[in-house]
Amino acid sequence: MKLIGTLTSPYTRKARVVLAEKKIDYEFVVDSPNSADSSVPRHNPLARVPVLVLDDESSIFDSPVIVEYLDNLSPNNKLYPQPNRERIQVKRWEALADGLMDAAVGIRMESLRPHDQRSQTWIDRDQAVVAAALAVMDAELGDHHWCMGTPFTFADVAVGCALGYLDFRFPDIDWRAKQGNLARLYEKVMQRPSFAESVPTE
Repeated sequence: MKLIGTLTSPYTRKARVVLAEKKIDYEFVVDSPNSADSSVPRHNPLARVPVLVLDDESSIFDSPVIVEYLDNLSPNNKLYPQPNRERIQVKRWEALADGLMDAAVGIRMESLRPHDQRSQTWIDRDQAVVAAALAVMDAELGDHHWCMGTPFTFADVAVGCALGYLDFRFPDIDWRAKQGNLARLYEKVMQRPSFAESVPTE
């Protein structure tokens, strides 16, 4: 199978981390949907990454669907609990982390527009979302070892990728100063080879 994505996308990174955690062999194809000759629209009509292309050339998108498919593909290192309340809690962590990433990406995209075309209102709104998500995640993590307590789950993958994107694109945001619990979690997450080997680069 092939994973199509970019080295900067936090959504692609989520899939790369899961593939590594599950020890699934794949080919990583770096392809930006913004390129004129991109193959991404052929596999995903939404023209977004990541896209997982299976051996029969069918495709799966986007990241929440891909990671759940991958977790079910192999029984080892399960990242999602069986369908019950704990699974919903993992999905809730995922929603929080994805929402943070959506807002951070929104700030990044708006900042790339010509200065006289930028909307400070949109930037302020997304910055407020980032701050609120960080505060809630930090409070709910508390002194737990991982997001769900003892086991490492996809909740930790999602949160780790979100925090990594902030470090990558917004190093001036000192989230560690206010979110000490998340800082502790992120330090542990980055010790995992799956994260250390997928650090975003230009």
